[in-house]
Amino acid sequence: MGCVDERTTPTATGIVPPEVPLRTVTLAKVGLVAWAVALLVILVVPTLRTGERSWWVWVPVAGLVLGAAGYVYLRRGRGNAAMA
Repeated sequence: MGCVDERTTPTATGIVPPEVPLRTVTLAKVGLVAWAVALLVILVVPTLRTGERSWWVWVPVAGLVLGAAGYVYLRRGRGNAAMA
């Protein structure tokens, strides 16, 4: 059995989806930068991390950690990530 490229195989309706010019690795990089900017803003503006908002710092930290794990997975190119 050969490997079928799902991106160019027609669906049941005969419609072939357009190829996306943006690589998933690039999207992961943009996401990491966005989380880093969010963390920087929260750390620079004291009112965003005081009182009931003290947990806000951990949201971009979690985004950075999970995004970094996803980036490493995509860069390794194993499994489904090989086509990304």
